[in-house]
Amino acid sequence: MNIKLLFLSFIAIPLLLACGNNNRSSSQSDSTPLPTREGLGGGSSSSGSSLTLSYAKGFTVRTLDNGIRLVDIADPQTDEDKMPVSYHFALVPKGQNQLAHSQPLPKGGETQVDGKKNREDESPSLGEGTEVGSHYTIVSVPVDRTIVMTMLQLSNFTTLDALDVVKGITGTKNLFNKDVRERVEDGRIVKIGMEGNFDTELILAANPEVIFISPFKRGGYDVIKETGITLIPHLGYKELHPLGQAEWIKFVGLFLGKEAEADSIFAGIEERYNTLKQKAEAKDANGKGSLHSREGLEGAPKVFSGEMHGGNWYAVGGKSTLAQLFRDAGAEYVINDDNTGGVNIEFEQLYAMAADADYWRILNSFPGEFSYEALKASEPRNELFRAFREKKVIYCNMKQTPYYELAPVAPDLILADFIAIFHPELMPKDYQPTFYRLLK
Repeated sequence: MNIKLLFLSFIAIPLLLACGNNNRSSSQSDSTPLPTREGLGGGSSSSGSSLTLSYAKGFTVRTLDNGIRLVDIADPQTDEDKMPVSYHFALVPKGQNQLAHSQPLPKGGETQVDGKKNREDESPSLGEGTEVGSHYTIVSVPVDRTIVMTMLQLSNFTTLDALDVVKGITGTKNLFNKDVRERVEDGRIVKIGMEGNFDTELILAANPEVIFISPFKRGGYDVIKETGITLIPHLGYKELHPLGQAEWIKFVGLFLGKEAEADSIFAGIEERYNTLKQKAEAKDANGKGSLHSREGLEGAPKVFSGEMHGGNWYAVGGKSTLAQLFRDAGAEYVINDDNTGGVNIEFEQLYAMAADADYWRILNSFPGEFSYEALKASEPRNELFRAFREKKVIYCNMKQTPYYELAPVAPDLILADFIAIFHPELMPKDYQPTFYRLLK
């Protein structure tokens, strides 16, 4: 199935549960906006407008009077007082690089790739580009040729109908998109290898203007930096709110000259997500009041996530994107800490928290049809969980579903799946899930 068509088909559906309310939902961006990080670049010499971001914390955009856009990027999970990593780009319309010198640009602070910092008095290490004295790397836009490193990045290009710009990807494992596969087969898109083992000859042959990277992952970008190609960090995967991750489509739109399309697409995602979230918030559990609270969801179903692998259970933290999705779906995640990532814990530790949880969420790439028998065979103690005994395992198989190709720009669809499971009375009786369903 063409993934772009699948995504657009869901956009076209009138919101499953609008219940006759045609007004735009009251979202955080309308009433109580999340704090945005102004001035990541550390300078105040620019004037002009700023791009409004309601959820994404990893980048800001300012437009100068001469039309140049200053894009400042920093780790979304770093505390404001401990933000040692930042990247700075000046997006200049193609053929107008002289604009970069018609107005002073603010200083950019530090940059970092593969853990190597560069102070303000050093040249940034994101490729040759055109370095200006203020340490903003000039990028001519719109970009016509690029390489992407992750499915999250690819999802932005697919959704923006910009696959013609993509000339290289890392691989095709678990890739469903027929259009992308055809482009790989006929050579329009090349496979450049995985992180740490990139083929520089293929990269150079693809002739990208920029390469989108994930600098906090395994890395191995030194060999690419030597090519002189400008590297653009895409930190959407480090956002802690599902809508924050989805809002990075605006970031990619800036480089493609598709700002309006990106804004429109995200506005739809945001509205659908918040409409669903509000339904879950309004759900009253046995007269006990609103379900929605970070501190605890009174009367809400409890859920845990993951599986045993190599003798340990990888448990995502209570401040992760997944935990936020559970809360917004009107469920209580059994781990309620401030961990933004995940930790490996022993079975006994997880069991102490999740033995009586109502639901168990699993996302894997099981070969064939996953079942309760397979789950028990992988770890006999799994049958001890209440969610196993009552057959309330929430499951998605990435070998059968284009999860990573679509999910980053479809948090509203994930939320709908969870609500349909946690609170089925809130969804249409004929609701068809996109990713997650109860394991039979």
